[in-house]
Amino acid sequence: MRAVLQRVSEASVTVEGEVIGDIGPGLLILVCAMPGDDEAVAERLAAKISKLRLFKDDAGKINLSLAQTGGAALVVSQFTLAADTSRGNRPGFSGAAKPEEARALYRHFAEGLRGLGVPVETGRFGADMAVALVNDGPVTLWLDTNQP
Repeated sequence: MRAVLQRVSEASVTVEGEVIGDIGPGLLILVCAMPGDDEAVAERLAAKISKLRLFKDDAGKINLSLAQTGGAALVVSQFTLAADTSRGNRPGFSGAAKPEEARALYRHFAEGLRGLGVPVETGRFGADMAVALVNDGPVTLWLDTNQP
């Protein structure tokens, strides 16, 4: 799986003019399932993200995890993270998992975070979404479970 994490002071996702998910301080997580990913991969990614020390402690050092701060996660499916731009000017997306498989892994990932005590809001899989955020820092990380 691939994920882009953005530390935010707030974030929301809107579908057809309706806000369907919003959070205060925490992480906006754009996530993409790749071929060969399974529930164990989604669980490992959720565990890793919940423990990443991306938030400031009382001394101002980036030393606390999402779980430690009580922050929330807004999880949004983003198949375009699988883009192949190696040929021409039009990205290819055949590197993303098939939609039915990706939907299940997206849900499993979000549930995995919830199971670790992180409040989770989500986007709507496959929908045309408008995502708004206030990036805090800015702090943005890219994770790929297929890379060490």
